[in-house]
Amino acid sequence: MTDRNRFVKHIKLKFGEMEPSAITPLDIDKLKQNLLKAKSPGTVKNILELLRRIVNFGIAKKLCDGPGFRIQLPSKVNNQRTEDLTPEQMKALLRAIDDDPHPQAGAMMKMALFSGMRRGEIFKLKWEHIDFERGSILIKDPKGGPDQKIPLNDPARELLDKRPNKADSPHVFPGRKGNQRTDVNKAVNEIKKAAGLPKDFRPLHGIRHVYASMLASSGQVDMYTLQKLLTHKNFQMTQRCAHLRDETLKKASNLAGDIIKEIASNKGSEKQLKGKRYE
Repeated sequence: MTDRNRFVKHIKLKFGEMEPSAITPLDIDKLKQNLLKAKSPGTVKNILELLRRIVNFGIAKKLCDGPGFRIQLPSKVNNQRTEDLTPEQMKALLRAIDDDPHPQAGAMMKMALFSGMRRGEIFKLKWEHIDFERGSILIKDPKGGPDQKIPLNDPARELLDKRPNKADSPHVFPGRKGNQRTDVNKAVNEIKKAAGLPKDFRPLHGIRHVYASMLASSGQVDMYTLQKLLTHKNFQMTQRCAHLRDETLKKASNLAGDIIKEIASNKGSEKQLKGKRYE
């Protein structure tokens, strides 16, 4: 969700015509409680932080007086939600995507699944950002960081090749009148519902987690590479996103147990045991 959407949907109605000096702590508490009924703590924090930035900008430019108190953001936000899909759920999702009539929603979900791109990055994606010759996608301003490139894999290339005429809009997944899209929630939630996915599964953000989980659990992608693919600024963010699946963790746990048992029973030479540790 962009700052513009946050302002229009959650701030403008209540505070749009109000002087910052007239805002009371009770107003902020009411806003916070109402938002928490339908939004995640992280989203609530982003909305309140935007309101605070708007107020601080007005004060800094001497356009208005402040409210007389500091707008407090939630002190702790736990966004470490495990969002993953079983193979059966993945099949159901892909069937629902193929059956859905929306011209873009399913394609956007597949793009997230093939590339791990964020929702906002998919909204901003332009044809000029895609280098079909060299096989790369330019991610503009990922989470406020420097532009980065990720590989254009074969499934994503095939999906893009099937997109409508590039001359109609500079955006790959355009909104109204060819402008940058700002929302697709209703359409992707219809697909989620048709696939029978859990109610708390977030269609686009959750699929990014599925992408990370699939690669991390494959045993073929190291965490540094995964960090680069996800355009994360630090390793900790990748760890939060790349939830290892239960069967992978069980295999790792069983392997550790087998090594300990072998050591305890004095089976095999020291050389063999060292080799076992690094298989």
